Amino acid sequence: MGAPNGPTKIDGLRKTLMLYPELFRQLESVRWDMDKDIPWQSFDASLLSEEQAQTIKMNAITEWAALPATEMFLRDNRHDSDFSAFMSIWFFEEQKHSLVLMEYLKRFSPQHAPTEQELHEVRFDFDPAPPLETLMLHFCGEIRLNHWYRRAAQWHTEPVIKHIYTTLSQDEARHGGAYLRYMRRAMEKFGDEARAAFTKVGVLMASARRTAQALHPTNLHVNKSLFPNDTIQSRMPDPDWLEHWLDKQIKFDAVWESKVGERILHNLSLLMNRSFKTVQELNRYRKELAATLGPKPEYQGA
Repeated sequence: MGAPNGPTKIDGLRKTLMLYPELFRQLESVRWDMDKDIPWQSFDASLLSEEQAQTIKMNAITEWAALPATEMFLRDNRHDSDFSAFMSIWFFEEQKHSLVLMEYLKRFSPQHAPTEQELHEVRFDFDPAPPLETLMLHFCGEIRLNHWYRRAAQWHTEPVIKHIYTTLSQDEARHGGAYLRYMRRAMEKFGDEARAAFTKVGVLMASARRTAQALHPTNLHVNKSLFPNDTIQSRMPDPDWLEHWLDKQIKFDAVWESKVGERILHNLSLLMNRSFKTVQELNRYRKELAATLGPKPEYQGA
């Protein structure tokens, strides 16, 4: 019998190979050890202030919010077992971020260590949302957090916490790269529907001029029934700390904000195989896609 014409079953399998096994191996190979790779012995108490310790506590609680985010991802991506499996890596590493910050406080400033109740306060249900838009939102969130932590490492003066924030920033960059892989796969599966979702969120998140609130998933409203107490930041011990941390402490200014926008535009350019130098160019492309696709039906949940 001769070979069949057109794509074979093997060709189809090649196109749908899961990303999780490869991502597991890649991220496992660079995973850091909290006991061996953090230079705890280098701690200098004279270089840690009360103000700095308080911000470490707040970031530890914010990182704990990977718990409700993972619950959201698993619920809204029941159709995608590959991505859901990847959540085992992302969830582990994000919770590890919270853990290493808490370990730092327990060792060197125990009065600032968050309580179990403070951690539990940021665990609440997120409303169902379109999976493609959520994927893009978290991709942008990883880019933004990478830059926030790089700036935090520069702001801090104590060497151990500087090392920790640098380590976390590198993890966030790798997570962004993993999300980008799933975005590319989504475009192969859903075409312009995925492109429209990614550009829609990208226009918002790549804006170099900061809005009234920091554009990060932990600072966005996610549960209509709990509004306005439905952001991670609104449920923190100090709901106003994030803006103060960004504006007054690590000084995440327009220069740093532009770095975030540039990285988002650069990655979308690679993803879409087009050049987006400005948010305006990305927005024009978004409008082209919207016109092609027509009105989108209201999302009814996963």
